[in-house]
Amino acid sequence: MVAIAKNETLELSNQKLLQSEFIALANGLVGDVPWHCDQLECLGRTICPTRGSKWSTCPLRYLCPLCPAMRRKSLLMFASFTHLQLRLMGLAAIALLGLIGCAPSAGDSKSTEAAASNAGKSGKLRIGVIPKGTSHQFWRSVHAGAEAAAKELGNVEVLWKGPETEADTIGQISVVKNFITNRVDGIVLAPNHSQALVDVVEEAKAEKIPVVIFDSGLAAGTEITSYVATDNLRGGQLAGKALAEAMGHKGGVVMLRYKEGSESTEQREKGFLDALKDEPNIKILSSDQYAGTTTENALEAATNVLNKYRDEITGIFAVCEPNCNGTLEALVQTGMAGKVKFVGFDSSESLIKGLADKSVAGIVLQDPFEMGRQSVLAIVAHLQGKKVESYINTGEYVATSENQNTPPFDRLLRPEQFGQ
Repeated sequence: MVAIAKNETLELSNQKLLQSEFIALANGLVGDVPWHCDQLECLGRTICPTRGSKWSTCPLRYLCPLCPAMRRKSLLMFASFTHLQLRLMGLAAIALLGLIGCAPSAGDSKSTEAAASNAGKSGKLRIGVIPKGTSHQFWRSVHAGAEAAAKELGNVEVLWKGPETEADTIGQISVVKNFITNRVDGIVLAPNHSQALVDVVEEAKAEKIPVVIFDSGLAAGTEITSYVATDNLRGGQLAGKALAEAMGHKGGVVMLRYKEGSESTEQREKGFLDALKDEPNIKILSSDQYAGTTTENALEAATNVLNKYRDEITGIFAVCEPNCNGTLEALVQTGMAGKVKFVGFDSSESLIKGLADKSVAGIVLQDPFEMGRQSVLAIVAHLQGKKVESYINTGEYVATSENQNTPPFDRLLRPEQFGQ
């Protein structure tokens, strides 16, 4: 059992929950386990390593033992659960308090559970497609591809639902659970945390609901139907080579990370650093800074690192759309755009403009439309008893100012988006 002082309370969104109730809830959810958290060294950070956002914006800041905003005096004894288990307990606690509403997120195309449960009456296969988030154009392109596959197959209905932001791991877990409860025929999931989504995928498996993972992988050992994604390690290597060439193979480099637990971006980061091992005249100034999951967080992180290394930096790499947009804005605001060579990963209108004005040296591109399309085709093929490849690579490319108007770069820079 967890030992903490009686009668003290936790505050969550101005609601109070007796700790004795929380302990009972925790033990009922995960049972008696020895408490040890191996991430306590993160206490001094200003950015939460799991959510990828500021501590002050975390809805679980009074429950998480890593958070400086928590009531340390009463909670530092809360030392027996892993960070994932605590987040799951936080989800249950929020539900207990009635803080999780039934309103759909902005990204829902099927916005109610009734829509999911009634879809089967048409005789179509119901496929729940769950992105990491719904606010970036990358996911709108994935959505377009998924719907294209459904139209191509004719007997499929795509149920598109996901958290608004990629930092909302708890929200994504809740979406998966809702689809399991509503007995969809299959699930297509882009997990925003490689560890946190394992249990709920196992839950789907136990309910005989097959799962295709796309974009970002799960922890090794998790049984899935197929993995549909970019080769992110190679994508990172391409970024490293492109940036080295743009820098003339010499100078100082900064790499901005995304968030811990995001398998796809962790592979890009590894690939980038691997590529620079072959560049003896390039010095890595910083490779451990997390830019977070939003453009605003990335702007702040990039501005800080650019100012810190102003006299040394000649190149910078950011690993995904929101990070890239924030980094480009930071380069502009600090007066370093064009002077510091910048390679990004994933397209946006601001990055495309950057190719034209030479403030962006290159963009590593994925094919989100094809990722969504191939994921739905794979899950349906499996449901029909057909053999499905365990890994389906949707490709990786580097766009530059020289090739941006030629195929396939022109299409990948502005991929079709749902609703266009």
